[in-house]
Amino acid sequence: MMESVTSTKKPLPSDIEIAQNAELAPIPEVAAMVGLDEKHLVPYGRNVAKVDLAAIDEMSGRPDAKYVVVTAITPTPLGEGKTTTAVGLAQGLAKIGRKPVLALRQPSLGPVFGVKGGAAGGGYSQIVPMETLNLHLTGDFHAITAAHNLLAAMVANHLHFGNELGLDEIQWRRVMDMNDRSLRHIIEGCGAKTDGVTRQTGFDITAASEVMVIMALATSLTDLRERLGRIVVGFTKDKKPVTAEQIGAAGAMAVLLKDALMPNLMQTLEHTPAFIHTGPFGNIATGNSSIIADRVGIKAGDILLTEAGFAADMGAERFFNVKCRAAGLTPNAAVIVATVRALKSHSGRYQVKAGKSLPEEMLQENPGDVEAGIENLRKHIQIIRDFGVQPVVAINAFPTDFPSEHDVIKRAAEDMGARVAVSTHVADGGEGAIELAKTVVEACDDEVDFTPTYEFSDSLETKIEKIATKVYGADGVELSPAAKKSLAMYTEQGYGDLPVLIAKTQMSLSHDASLKGAPTGWTLPVREVRLAAGAGYVYAICGNMMTMPGLSKTPAAMRIDIDENGNTVGLF
Repeated sequence: MMESVTSTKKPLPSDIEIAQNAELAPIPEVAAMVGLDEKHLVPYGRNVAKVDLAAIDEMSGRPDAKYVVVTAITPTPLGEGKTTTAVGLAQGLAKIGRKPVLALRQPSLGPVFGVKGGAAGGGYSQIVPMETLNLHLTGDFHAITAAHNLLAAMVANHLHFGNELGLDEIQWRRVMDMNDRSLRHIIEGCGAKTDGVTRQTGFDITAASEVMVIMALATSLTDLRERLGRIVVGFTKDKKPVTAEQIGAAGAMAVLLKDALMPNLMQTLEHTPAFIHTGPFGNIATGNSSIIADRVGIKAGDILLTEAGFAADMGAERFFNVKCRAAGLTPNAAVIVATVRALKSHSGRYQVKAGKSLPEEMLQENPGDVEAGIENLRKHIQIIRDFGVQPVVAINAFPTDFPSEHDVIKRAAEDMGARVAVSTHVADGGEGAIELAKTVVEACDDEVDFTPTYEFSDSLETKIEKIATKVYGADGVELSPAAKKSLAMYTEQGYGDLPVLIAKTQMSLSHDASLKGAPTGWTLPVREVRLAAGAGYVYAICGNMMTMPGLSKTPAAMRIDIDENGNTVGLF
């Protein structure tokens, strides 16, 4: 048996230990690295600053950076390290003399205190301070929560004072940035008549809020205000939409969100600038960081790296079909993060569960298991190629990997004409990502023929079918009667030209989490279609989507504490 990839190295300190021992550069120095004038910084403590939107106009004359999205193969519940790879790649690019910039999503408190933990990267490829990033940051999520719930309160108030607009079907729930299953379904107005109208409603997590997606897709403060006004909170009995503008809430919501629209400037462990902004859900929303952050970052360096949630069929599909088109930006390359453990799981021989150790047999050298799951990688390479973008497969190396297993991945990628590189950025920081960095630079020089999956002029039904067949590999789509009725109604109301998102599991290319690899011979069932008019899309729901997660029996919150010196411990 061959020696594992990093078996001779000492165990890494914990992520938080690495982060807390880091020497940070003053944030004005980080800004200066990308030519960002200090007058545009709004300091938040010592190590974070918001960036005034006036910087966008001031930097507009600069050339655009190369634009690279980091995506992945279909992940295990543990995640395959897209954020970590994006951070490591940025550090590697700096090592070879480039001027990289990161634009990443902000973590939600729900996963931080739940099973998954934080999302600052890992090992020696992290955004720092990691506690600040994972816990509140500059309060953007709280501003989004407040704006969302202001609208909910004003809808309830409208009902209480006679329902002049004739709201009959209300679709606007409340949100909070925490996992709490007991709030999924609630009854409000249970007291006296003066306590409001009694009705059933519930809470979603803030990352699932349409306001979060509006923040991510807004191109300016004016655009933000207009999108907020277009939010549809419900329908009348004759199916006419009722908007936030009609309720009278949109202006106040914009005031609450004005400061939150400014992206947050942070740094990696090796001082690479990172713009952290917004955090929409990856399976029911866009799963991408903000256009505003990209508009700053695209002028701030020579390569802009961003990360799209989950796999290429999820976050990357929305990056290409929705975000790039809304932003008016053309991608130059896509990095597909692949891991041995994920491909072994796609062999169908192992069960990987969140919060549980990997099966012992899965850690043994077995290139045959990787080969058995390799169709998943091939499919994701094809997805990227179909968008007219060059794919680079980044093998995120784990200490339990073996060279023979990496060889399987390399052969499969190269057979499809994709570039491939092994990266040890978790253990080695930027040094471990130099090979990957050089490979990405090569890919960025290739010709791009950016081709979205559908035209906006296609019917809503056609858009859904094209995503299902061209991206997921389905044979077709089966629409429920309710879904057909909604599609017809939205088209009649003038929403037919909107893009489409498909809300489905992230654990499979299909709608069924149990179907591993690259399943064929299946049909995508659409049980419901909803409208997100403010965000600017229609979304089709396949299966049961969890918009308010619950905590596990032993959530991460039980291990997080503070020591006698005021240092956070147990965060990961």
